[in-house]
Amino acid sequence: MAIDLSPKVAKKVYGGDGGAYCAWCPSDLAMLREGNIGAAKLALEKNGFALPRYSDSAKVAYVLQGNGVAGIVLPEKEEKVVALRKGDAIALPFGVVTWWYNKEDTELVVLLLGDTSKAHKTGEFTDFFLTGSNGIFTGFSTDFVCRAWDVDEEAVKSLVGNQTAEGIVKLDESFGMPEPKEEHREGFVYNCEEAPLDVDIKDGGKVVVLNTKNLPLVAEVGLGADLVMLDGSAMCSPGFSCDSALQVTYIVSGSGRVQIVGVDGHRVLETTVKAGQLFIVPRFFVVSKICDPDGMSWFSIITTPK
Repeated sequence: MAIDLSPKVAKKVYGGDGGAYCAWCPSDLAMLREGNIGAAKLALEKNGFALPRYSDSAKVAYVLQGNGVAGIVLPEKEEKVVALRKGDAIALPFGVVTWWYNKEDTELVVLLLGDTSKAHKTGEFTDFFLTGSNGIFTGFSTDFVCRAWDVDEEAVKSLVGNQTAEGIVKLDESFGMPEPKEEHREGFVYNCEEAPLDVDIKDGGKVVVLNTKNLPLVAEVGLGADLVMLDGSAMCSPGFSCDSALQVTYIVSGSGRVQIVGVDGHRVLETTVKAGQLFIVPRFFVVSKICDPDGMSWFSIITTPK
C-alpha cells in the first residue's frame, strides 16, 4: 500500500500558561515510523520553563523564533548554560539532560528532529522528566527517595508531593535562573543564519550545511542538517540522497510547490507547502521545490552526519 507523503502540521501534546509541546504523530505521518524519525516543536511563552528532561532519542534542535536560554548537561560533564537566538542549531546526543527557558516577550519556538531507532516508540520521542508531576522520582517509594537524596521523609513529601506541573511551567518574574555564558555556545551551538554560506546563487538562494566540521557533536547524534533559503520564484532542482539517507523537511517560512518522484518514474506527491508543515522524502526518491514570489526557507535533517 502506498504511503501518504503529504505535509502535516504538529499537534499539541501538552502545555499550559507557560507554553506548549507539539509533535508530529506516526498515525498522521506514516514516514515517521517507516524512517525511524521523530519530530516535535517546543513553544514557550514569556517566563515559560520546560522542565529538565532526558530523551530516548538523539536530536538536532533548531530555533525557529525568539530568544531564550537552554541548560545542557552531557553525561559526566558540567552543565552548559547557553543563550539561544533565532537560527541556532543545537546537537543533542543520547543521555543529554536539557531544560529551556524564555524570559522575553516574543514566543520562543524550537524545532526538534531526531532518530528514533532506539526509542520506546518508533517515530516518537519519549521524554523522562527529572521533576514535575510525572517526574521519575514520583514513581519511587518514599523510603527509596529518602535514601537516594539523604533527606528525611517530610522533605521528600514536600519536594515530590508538591510538584503538580507537567512538562512546562510559567515562572514568576522574580525567579532567579542561571545566566548563560557566551563561551558555552562553542561546540554546542551553530547559528545557521549567521554562518558562512556553503551555497550562494544570485537570484536563486542560499544554503548552510550543518555537519561534523562546524558542529562536531552531530557525529554523536548521527544526523546532518541544512538550512535552505530560496529567493522569490526560485527552484531547487530535482535531487536525491546518494547514500540512502532520508530527508526530513520543515518549512520555516514562505510557501511553494513540491513534487516527489519515486519508483518507475511515478510522481508520488504534488502539493503546495507553507510555513509550519513537515514532510519526509523516502530513500532514493527525487524531490524538487519551486517557491512562491515571496520566497521560501526550510530546515532539513538527513539520516547521516556527513
